[in-house]
Amino acid sequence: MTQRTDVVVIGGGQAGLAAGYHLRRLGIEYVVLDAQPTPGGAWQHMWDSLRLFSPAAYSSLPGRLMPLQEGQPYPDAGHVAAYLANYEKRYHLPVRHGVQVQVVRDEGRLLRVETDTGIWRARTVISATGTWTRPFLPAVEGRREFTGRQLHTVHYAGPAEFAGRRVIVVGGGNSGAQIAADLTGHAEVTWVTRRPPRYLADDVDGRVLFDAATARRRALDEGRPDTGGVASLGDIVPVPPVRAARDAGLLTARPMFTALTPTGPQWADGTRQDADAIIWCTGFRSALAHLASLRLRGTRGHVATAGTRAADDPRLHFLGYGDWTGPASATLIGVGRTAREAAREIALLIR
Repeated sequence: MTQRTDVVVIGGGQAGLAAGYHLRRLGIEYVVLDAQPTPGGAWQHMWDSLRLFSPAAYSSLPGRLMPLQEGQPYPDAGHVAAYLANYEKRYHLPVRHGVQVQVVRDEGRLLRVETDTGIWRARTVISATGTWTRPFLPAVEGRREFTGRQLHTVHYAGPAEFAGRRVIVVGGGNSGAQIAADLTGHAEVTWVTRRPPRYLADDVDGRVLFDAATARRRALDEGRPDTGGVASLGDIVPVPPVRAARDAGLLTARPMFTALTPTGPQWADGTRQDADAIIWCTGFRSALAHLASLRLRGTRGHVATAGTRAADDPRLHFLGYGDWTGPASATLIGVGRTAREAAREIALLIR
């Protein structure tokens, strides 16, 4: 079956929903194709204790404030997933769940989007697939020889399954700090980071991060010196559980190990430690395999862009992958602005 529309949005998480909201306001015909069988994007797969970096009012998509979560100044993942599901329903966004996009091909004037349920032809495509499906594992000597359990952030569900175990948590970002804090009191935790943990000030949250990312992008666009953006402030937002564990002395990081033995990590000085499990909180890469046939990939897997638009193909836009697709565009509060800009550009192109 082949269908046609003006815009195909690939991905029904926060970026895809924000795109849908702005396309709908402009009266543009579109469809959102989402591989997930149910609404909520990647948030429905995150661990229960995960907390946002900002209060609900500062973690909202365009048009609808996120409601407060009772007793939680920083909402958890389940609250965010429910908000996204409600947002999709409230605005009657045409999201088709359980549709796996396989490849996007160039058909001259149109783009051909091949899925496991049929084919779409569109004048433009917005790729909003995020990074959750592409976890990154570093190349560490002996990683395949370790006989314990290894998992990435995406597979972490909570501390119960690690009760009484010796767990190594690798990663000096927010996920590493939150998971290490979550495991304290349940497991014997060793937190490992490439450099000493850099906490933001305790009164800093996502509002400040969004402002810092926006100021950096504005400075670069205007040819002024790089402000450093979020990276200049630190790596870890001390949400309440992280702050409590840190202040109790339970988040003392060790330097990164140089290799893995069958029983655990080994450091440069020869020190070894036995472990039952290693949790790699080592980040993600953009999920862009569906665009491979367009041959647009550049350095570090990114596509050269002008704003959200592919520099070499004005029919293709990117939303929600990080600063290369707009300041703070991988955040709930940040993606709305870039989604609006993409929708406006698309409107000019197709009309």
